[in-house]
Amino acid sequence: MEMLGYEFMQRAFWAGGLIGIIGPLLGVYLMLRRQVLMADTLSHVSLAGVALGSVLQLSPALSGFAVAVAGGLVIEQLRRSYRTYSELPVAIIMTSGLALAVVLMSLKQNLSRSFSSYLFGSIVAVSDTQLVLIAIVAAAGLLYFIILRRPLYSLTFDEETASIGGVHTGLLSFSFAVLTGMTVAAAMPVVGVLLVSALIVLPASIALRVASGFSAAILISIGVGLAGVFSGLTASYYINTPPGGTIALILLCFLLCAIAVQKLLAFQKRRSVRKSILEKGA
Repeated sequence: MEMLGYEFMQRAFWAGGLIGIIGPLLGVYLMLRRQVLMADTLSHVSLAGVALGSVLQLSPALSGFAVAVAGGLVIEQLRRSYRTYSELPVAIIMTSGLALAVVLMSLKQNLSRSFSSYLFGSIVAVSDTQLVLIAIVAAAGLLYFIILRRPLYSLTFDEETASIGGVHTGLLSFSFAVLTGMTVAAAMPVVGVLLVSALIVLPASIALRVASGFSAAILISIGVGLAGVFSGLTASYYINTPPGGTIALILLCFLLCAIAVQKLLAFQKRRSVRKSILEKGA
């Protein structure tokens, strides 16, 4: 293909493919733990990190990465402090991250103009450094889920039972928060800060709706994520649209199609059951 002859497109597809694996995989666990908004919150926190890096003349990618990881740890600590109000830590960190980003952006002239690539993603924004960072995060995430699959499974479905069974739930929850922050920050160059959660949540939403089991949900989520990323990047290149929005819209179409097909199959099943009952009655 013509577009793959360009190095920036090769980097974008490599980065998108890696994020398309680890993001949806993480999304399944986040949805089952009822922590979907955590990804969206950390994306806003990473924006503050990018602004901080720009103001201090540091690498925006690395500063956004560090702040997102720190934000994940803070959310987990607040979640343990406010067990009765589980949504409160997310609200606190999201508003704090946005406020800090706005203040930092005002400290440097013309900073907001260069933020469009971070907000909505950009095909040409993926540098070699960012690609290496994404590869490290993806490899670390896959190893994390493979090595800790059993305790994570127990923690996801029943934290109290997992603790009784000998799982170090506190340490595992904090490490999961760190991985979430790393994944959100790594996905930022591809889909943008505002739409990171779409890449994490939408494939998992489709998978949990149609899958017959946990393992099937993970495989379906990854497959949908990769399909959405690759088709979104291709469409973004040819019609010159922001990759983040394009990927999110394609994933949304996948979700709507899955719902429609599922409802159609359920309608046909009910119809066949009624027909069978009528035939027996006759």
